[in-house]
Amino acid sequence: MLSINQRFDAGNIVVVEATDPAAIQLEIRADHQSEFFQWFYYRVSDVKDTPLKMTILNASKAAYVDGWENYQAVASYDQQDWFRVPTSYVDGQLVIEHEPVCDSIYYAYFTPYSLDRHQQFVAQVQCDPRCNLIIAGQSIQGRDLDVLRFGEEGEGKSKVWINARQHPGESMAEWFVEGLILRLLDPDNAISEALLASCVFYITPNMNPDGSTMGHLRTNAAGVNLNRVWGNASPETSPEVYHIQAMMEQTGCDLFLDIHGDEALPWNFIAGQAGLPVSNKILKQEENFKKRLAKINPDFQTLHGYPPKKFAEESLTLASNWVGDRFGIAAMTLEMPFKDNAGRPEPLAGWSAERSMRLGSSTLYPIAMHLKV
Repeated sequence: MLSINQRFDAGNIVVVEATDPAAIQLEIRADHQSEFFQWFYYRVSDVKDTPLKMTILNASKAAYVDGWENYQAVASYDQQDWFRVPTSYVDGQLVIEHEPVCDSIYYAYFTPYSLDRHQQFVAQVQCDPRCNLIIAGQSIQGRDLDVLRFGEEGEGKSKVWINARQHPGESMAEWFVEGLILRLLDPDNAISEALLASCVFYITPNMNPDGSTMGHLRTNAAGVNLNRVWGNASPETSPEVYHIQAMMEQTGCDLFLDIHGDEALPWNFIAGQAGLPVSNKILKQEENFKKRLAKINPDFQTLHGYPPKKFAEESLTLASNWVGDRFGIAAMTLEMPFKDNAGRPEPLAGWSAERSMRLGSSTLYPIAMHLKV
């Protein structure tokens, strides 16, 4: 008998009707104490060779309705190989149609990055002598805020901070970070060797472990959008930002990257501090960073992105803008698509975990050029 379940890490779906496989009706659950929703992740079982038509009824009320245009959901039988399945947005409803070839299958908004994988990856990486694991603090629900430090601290060394997954549903951000870290620890990579000799990296793979586990799109366990409280973070309602900011104040920062995903735009791009009262020198540094990344990775581009002053009065509550203002440095938000990359489409997987990892790996080159390593 067909069953649908979301009782697992990052699961999110509400079953409205599921008696007929060809007329399944679903809704996405909103983030706790918030109206944000768009992330979904669920398992359908006992459906081998059964045509499924699954309709998400409340798609028109999602946080980013433009995100449904030309969007294709991802699916996996084994939670390793994720592929796109036929999806359409019709009359305010998201319709996923697919015929599984195995008994059970998972459907998701994007390839999930589980808390188990996070814990395993952090545990493995911290065993490398070039890495130290620092617990910056705990989340609202008591989960550790893991910061991985790479390189030995010392006078004159540049400090690079990279944060990911302030918005928990943007799982591509943690895939990006995994790819970057694996290359940073590659003993046969000259750029990585040079960077570790002259810089110290502080990398937070998951800024929002509560929201990630709860199946949230955008907020933490208190319904707070972490990327709108920089500069006024609270230890009660946004301890994730509060503790990371405190640690950054202790270490200092010479370059900052905040890694995200954008629901609507089908491009990889960087939003810098253009439109804010910063020096031309810093703006030039950010432009050069973008050009260098585009030069080494064809999935990145510099033509499409956010317009200057997109966030208006909220600007300095965003991580990259707050950090740039506080330390007087180049500080950028890197965005990846939930959809396919329009510039280099890949019909089977679209923009994927693997491509996110490769982009993360490529980012070491512009970092090295920026720091003149």
